[in-house]
Amino acid sequence: MSADQPVNYHVPVLLLEVLEGLQIKPDGVYVDCTFGGGGHSREILARLNENGRLIVFDQDAAAKANVPDDKRIIFVQQNFRHLQRFLRLHAGGLVDGILADLGVSSHQFNEADRGFSTRFEAALDMRMDPRQPITAATILQTYTELQLHKLFEQYGEVTNAKTLARTIVARRNMAPIKTISQFKEAVKNEVKGNPNKYFAQVFQALRIEVNDEMGALKDMLQQSASVLKPGGKIAVISFHSLEDRLVKIFFKQGSFGEVEIDDVYGGRPESIFNIITKKPILPGAAEIKLNPRSRSAKLRIAEKK
Repeated sequence: MSADQPVNYHVPVLLLEVLEGLQIKPDGVYVDCTFGGGGHSREILARLNENGRLIVFDQDAAAKANVPDDKRIIFVQQNFRHLQRFLRLHAGGLVDGILADLGVSSHQFNEADRGFSTRFEAALDMRMDPRQPITAATILQTYTELQLHKLFEQYGEVTNAKTLARTIVARRNMAPIKTISQFKEAVKNEVKGNPNKYFAQVFQALRIEVNDEMGALKDMLQQSASVLKPGGKIAVISFHSLEDRLVKIFFKQGSFGEVEIDDVYGGRPESIFNIITKKPILPGAAEIKLNPRSRSAKLRIAEKK
């Protein structure tokens, strides 16, 4: 945000589409659930007048360095799953718009000691919030073979998830797996296809589990229904099919549970949202060329009735 902010901290994805979808009111109250480098927030602030406010969440303390000196912005160093509690504190509970960009920032991938990237040697950490106790190493050392199998299959779409899980359990009984190099050595015979792509899928699965990303997303979405004003917009950028599915279901139903059909009329209860994007908005060729990590981004927008 400031002049000395690293240019490559994180390139905001689908920026113009987000701003158009949120339809910023100059005196409105908005939330950026995933502040990061502040790219989206900077443009939201630029559209607010002196009465507008922006509350930004980021569980990573490093993001605080990117917060501008602006009385209209409040930084909350918390996971966005605590959205409702902190909005009650800072915004009286109700807001005009919510943005959540679920992608991991380039800054986090590029910080070697965070353990997010296979490009570096580091401890298997992967915590977005270092205050949390569970690391990727904890999962690899303590999860059962079945638990490992399921998380690699569901969160990483790893083709040989069952074999990989079995190998990890066998190898950890001989020696601890605490670093990236130890992990790669332990499973080198199970790598399928392009090693970089394979490890990216495996690391994605571990990162999602370490940070309970699916659980946090569900919590945030459920709370969004309570904190949005009527006519308020919510925009969510997802990068994984499971994330996108959760967003799609919640916008359609207003809940995650089974929706019961009315016994008398045979209909389903209406969602509290009007879906603005019937199909997700995808980045164009120009954006993908400029920022290859945007390739898998999907933007969905809804309006509270």
